[in-house]
Amino acid sequence: MARIKDTDYLAISARVRAMETTLMTPERMERLLEARSEDEVTRLLQDCGYPALDAARPERMDAALSEAREALLADLGGSAPDAGFIDIFKLKYDYHNAKAVLKAAAVGTDPARMFMDMGRIPASELKSAMESSELDTLPGLLPEAVAEAKNVLDTTRDPQLSDITLDGWMYRDMARTAERTGSAFLRGYVAAQIDAANLRSLIRTLRMGKNAGFLAGALLEGGETEPAALLAVAENGGSGLAELYAPTRFAAAAEAGAAALKGGTLTEFEKQCDDAVTEYLSGAQMVPFGEAPLLAYLAARETEYTNLRIVLMGRAAGLDADTIRSRLRRGIG
Repeated sequence: MARIKDTDYLAISARVRAMETTLMTPERMERLLEARSEDEVTRLLQDCGYPALDAARPERMDAALSEAREALLADLGGSAPDAGFIDIFKLKYDYHNAKAVLKAAAVGTDPARMFMDMGRIPASELKSAMESSELDTLPGLLPEAVAEAKNVLDTTRDPQLSDITLDGWMYRDMARTAERTGSAFLRGYVAAQIDAANLRSLIRTLRMGKNAGFLAGALLEGGETEPAALLAVAENGGSGLAELYAPTRFAAAAEAGAAALKGGTLTEFEKQCDDAVTEYLSGAQMVPFGEAPLLAYLAARETEYTNLRIVLMGRAAGLDADTIRSRLRRGIG
C-alpha cells in the first residue's frame, strides 16, 4: 500500500468541515423534538438537506434515509484517499444482505424486501453469486463468510447460529479493511465496535439463560477487553460485570447491562453501547485533517440517521419529548 501523505487529506478535510455545518446538532435535534407542527419539522429537515420524512409511512422514510446515506458515501468515496475508509461503512450492508439471502432460501421466500442496497456490491449481484455458488466474485472476506454460514445453517437449521457466524466474519472483514489502510484511528474504531459487540453478546447470552459455551462461539478477538474475561463473567452469572468494565469507556454500558439482567429493558443498554463507540470518535475533533475527521463525520451521519428515525417515529407514536430524548444516541461533539 502506498503511503498516504497528509496533503492528500487537505481537500477532503476542508469539504468535511464545511459539510459538518449541516449536521443535526443537539440544538437542531431539540428543536425537531419540540416542533409543534409538521410544517416546522419539514423546515428543520430541509435546513439540514433532508426531504420531508413521513413517519406515518415508515418504509418511505427508511428509503429516503437510505438514499441520503448512499448519496453521502458515493459523494465522499470519490475523493477519499483510501477506499477502505468508505468500505468500513459499507460492508455491514453486504453481511445484512447475505443474512437475508440465506434466511429467504431456507423458507422459500424472496429476500428482496429485506435488502439494504448500500454495500460494496449490489444486493442483486450478491444474491446471484450466492445462488450460483460463485462466491469468488464477492468482495473482502464474504466468500469465506457465506460458505461457513451456509454450512452452519444447513447443518443446524438454526438461523441464529448462521447470523452469529456472519457477524463474526463481518468484524474480521472490518479489522482487515482497517489494517490495510494503515490507519491507527480506524483500527481503534473497529476495536471499539468489537468491544461493543462482545458486551452485547455477553448480556444477551445471560438474558437468554445460555451458558458460557454458547457465548464462546459468539465472542470476537480484536477488542480491548479479552474474551476470556467476558467468559469468566458469564460463568459467574454476570457477577463482576461492572468491575470488568469500570476502567473502560463501556462503564456506563456495563451498568445498564447489569440493570437489564435484573429485569430492565435493553433500550438503555443498547444506547450506552452506541454512545461508548461515539466517545472514541469524539477524539477526532482535535485533529485538523487526516482520516480521523472523515471517519468521525461519516459516523456522525450514521448516528444522525438513527436519531432522526427515533424522533420522527416517537412523535408519530405520540411519545412525550422526555421519553424520546432518553432514547437518542449521543452525537459527536
